[in-house]
Amino acid sequence: MTEIFVPGAPGIPIILRRSARARRISLRVSRLDGRVTLTLPSRVPQQEALDFAQSKAAWLVRNMAARPEAVQVDLGSDLPFQGDLLTITAGQGRAVRREGEALLVPAGARVGPRVQAYLKTEARNRLVAACDRYAAALGRPYARITLRDTRSRWGSCSSAGALMFSWRLVMAPEEVLHYVAAHEVAHLVQMNHSKAFWDEVAKLFGPHQSERDWLRQHGEKLHRYRFED
Repeated sequence: MTEIFVPGAPGIPIILRRSARARRISLRVSRLDGRVTLTLPSRVPQQEALDFAQSKAAWLVRNMAARPEAVQVDLGSDLPFQGDLLTITAGQGRAVRREGEALLVPAGARVGPRVQAYLKTEARNRLVAACDRYAAALGRPYARITLRDTRSRWGSCSSAGALMFSWRLVMAPEEVLHYVAAHEVAHLVQMNHSKAFWDEVAKLFGPHQSERDWLRQHGEKLHRYRFED
C-alpha cells in the first residue's frame, strides 16, 4: 500500500491499494475512522487510478468535511461510557474510576492512555459476562475473546469459535454491547446471516432492530475519540 495526496483534496492522505480481486477502481471513505482507500485492479495503471481520484476530489472533500470532528481525550473532555456522557476529571487515588457523571483519573497520570486502558478493561469484563451468558443459553462454548480497535466491524466469530470485539463498544449503550455479543455468539451455530441465524439472535437477545439502528446512526462517532498523548 502507498499513501498519496490528490490535487483538489489538500491535506487528505489516500491509501493506494492494489487488489487481485478488484474488478474496477473504487474510492472509499471509512465511516469509522475516515481512512480513505483507493483500490485498483492489479493490471490497471496507477495513473488511471490517480485520474479517477482527481475526478472525485470534490466528493472526497465533502465527505471528509461531514465526518465528526476528532476529540483528543484529556481532562475536561466529555466521553461516552455505556451510553452516558462522563466528564474526565482529575481525582485522587491510583485507579481510574467512575463517580456519578465524572470519570476520575489520578492526578498527574497520562490521561488518554489511562482512560483507554480503563475502557478496555470494562469492555472485556462486560463482553465476557454477556458472551458467557449467551453461550450457556445456546449450549455452545466459545474458544476465546479478543479485543481490538477494529475499523470495519464491531465483532466477529471464527470457524474455530474465537470471538473478537471492538473495545469501543463499551462507550455505546449497554444494550448495544449485549446485542453485538449475542450476534457473534449466534454465529457459533450459524456461520452465516440466514433467517436461521437471525432467529438464533432473537432467541438469545430478543428484538434487536433498535440496537442495529443505533450502530448505523451513531457507531462511527465512537471512533472520533483519540487516546494518544
